[in-house]
Amino acid sequence: MNIKNIIEEKLSEVIINVYQLKDIHLEVQENKTEFEGDFTVVTFPLVKQLKKNPETIGMELGQALTEQTELVESFNVVKGFLNVKIKNQFFIDNFASVADQFDTIEKKNTTVMIEYSSPNTNKPLHLGHIRNNLLGFSVAQILKEAGYDVIKTQIINDRGIHICKSMLAWEKFGKGETPDATGTKGDKFVGNYYVKFDREYKKEITELISQGISEEQAKKEAPLIKEAQNMLLEWENGDEKVRNLWNEMNAWVYEGFKETYTRLGVNFDQVQYESNTYILGKDLIQEGLDKGVLYRKEDGSVWCDLTDEGLDQKLLLRSDGTSVYMTQDLGTAVERFKENDIKKLIYTVGNEQDYHFQVLFKILGKLGYGWADQLYHLSYGMVELPNGKMKSREGTVVDADDLMQEMYDMAKSKSEELGKLESFTEEEKQHNYENIGIGALKYFMLKVDPKKKMLFNPEESIDFNGNTGPFIQYTYARIQSLLAKGNFQRKEIAAVELSQSEKELIMHIANFKAVVEKAAEALSPALVANYVYDLVKSYNFFYQSNPILKLEDENLKQARLNLSDLTAKTIKKSLRLLGIGTVDRM
Repeated sequence: MNIKNIIEEKLSEVIINVYQLKDIHLEVQENKTEFEGDFTVVTFPLVKQLKKNPETIGMELGQALTEQTELVESFNVVKGFLNVKIKNQFFIDNFASVADQFDTIEKKNTTVMIEYSSPNTNKPLHLGHIRNNLLGFSVAQILKEAGYDVIKTQIINDRGIHICKSMLAWEKFGKGETPDATGTKGDKFVGNYYVKFDREYKKEITELISQGISEEQAKKEAPLIKEAQNMLLEWENGDEKVRNLWNEMNAWVYEGFKETYTRLGVNFDQVQYESNTYILGKDLIQEGLDKGVLYRKEDGSVWCDLTDEGLDQKLLLRSDGTSVYMTQDLGTAVERFKENDIKKLIYTVGNEQDYHFQVLFKILGKLGYGWADQLYHLSYGMVELPNGKMKSREGTVVDADDLMQEMYDMAKSKSEELGKLESFTEEEKQHNYENIGIGALKYFMLKVDPKKKMLFNPEESIDFNGNTGPFIQYTYARIQSLLAKGNFQRKEIAAVELSQSEKELIMHIANFKAVVEKAAEALSPALVANYVYDLVKSYNFFYQSNPILKLEDENLKQARLNLSDLTAKTIKKSLRLLGIGTVDRM
């Protein structure tokens, strides 16, 4: 438990003893004023109940805390604010307790499933996928640290009209070429044909418009789109030739995805495929029709009327019998709860799908699934680069692999410019460039509240100063160097008189578990990112304010080295929750 929580707990006990008032929780803040004291207690909520002025209440509480607990060394009251100075030994004991319990996780015996990534197999992963993967993976790490059992999953959108577009373009224009034969990464190879389809399709639309057909009609009548739609029907009917081509091209894509995921440092416990789950959704549609929850229109299409929920009518099955995304998502959700003993299912998907998930959860509720209220959409804002947004059909997408390589190159260039790695072997240098470059990308993405739209600035993210990954990694490396030079011995801190910066650092470290709990509740890695940045700033202030290696007092030196060591462990664990690695030398 952190020091603030302990004070709040003791304060509640004192209020019962002094005023016989139960369930009163006064706010305790770290003291940021010029008045003496480590913490400030806000007494005003008691004024009305006790009919006393805040100064009197502050004095009475201060006196009671001093007499009834072992916490307080001294106190003062300023305009109703009670400032308490905590005994030195209490900080030392708290540090020892935090160090002992550092790796202890209280199990919640609850399993949460989180879905992220879930790409289409018609193109490589892009900048938006990076935010999605990093967010989903980090939330999974945070939930585990908070004591949950976690299943990381993705559903690969491996069927549908967009997949048929790539397949048809390869069939028409590919001349039998393969990723291996062209030396192209599999997902990029298939993505090139998706772009090719779009270009040829646009040519056909232009041609039809020139013949006097409206643009809307031309988009429907273009021969390529009709062929793609026919290919989708053939796929759904199990046509052997179409299925073989589909299997081959998807296999190329999966090899490419695997490389990207490995470099990004994300993984999955389960993988589902839309080609297996969309049929489950069709079964649910029949169940919904039988229950009267869904209805069929004259053209044969199936809908759900959600107007009584403040939403609209939602198409679930087209008139030709083909399914839509919603059909598949219904089937997948049911399958996941059937196959896994999960209490909550989190979907990590961009905020452009907010409405889709509102509808999905409502339909599942109408179908009678009690767990529908345990579904959560982890919605996040889009990512932009300084030069604008991304598109994929035109081939101007910001490719995930290219961006990761750019980050590696920038880390290399920055490190060489600063002369930081001159004594390193080539292998050590490459390890550092990768850790620093990819770490910079991850930290910059994750420090922003997920709900906010963000501008990713590669130059800014790789800076070795400020609220960046490299700045935090550098502090960790500096502590490793300090520990090596100081002949560090891990042991309990003996009775030393702590400076104010040491106390503040202990308070920061002690807050780690509380921050993890808050981040798990909010599903927000930004809370962890900003916590570790504040921790590093606190450590750097401590480091600049207190001599360590030059100390003659070996006991005090080892105390400060132990404090540095626990700081480093907390930095490392915080970064691990963000999927970021550390380096021992920088």
